[in-house]
Amino acid sequence: MRIVGHGIDLVETSRIARLVDEHGRRFVARCFTEAEAGYASRARQRGRQMEHLAGRFAAKEAILKALGTGWRAGIAWTDAEVLRAPSGQPMVALHGQCRVIADEMGVTEWWISISHTGSLATASAIAVAAD
Repeated sequence: MRIVGHGIDLVETSRIARLVDEHGRRFVARCFTEAEAGYASRARQRGRQMEHLAGRFAAKEAILKALGTGWRAGIAWTDAEVLRAPSGQPMVALHGQCRVIADEMGVTEWWISISHTGSLATASAIAVAAD
């Protein structure tokens, strides 16, 4: 195994809350898959929906930094998806152009970590390729 990319991002939870307030479902549907939005929606009962959305947003940014692309080359926000393993561990699923780029890089595995508070969310993503 060898690391072929690493990305990290930090997002203010209030920024995501403002975007949801201003654009509602349009913002959520553009940036998050149904699974991601559903996960965050379930956290709404505990008053943590924006934290979870901000964490996923930061993770998507970190994934693209690990791929070395940023938001270009026809990449959509939903091309990088953050899911949950039964253990609660975050997992990466790539689609569309992100999948193409990761395949070209030889990425076979992702290590991702997300942390959030009421005001900030951070994520780190490491792209790993087989030797």
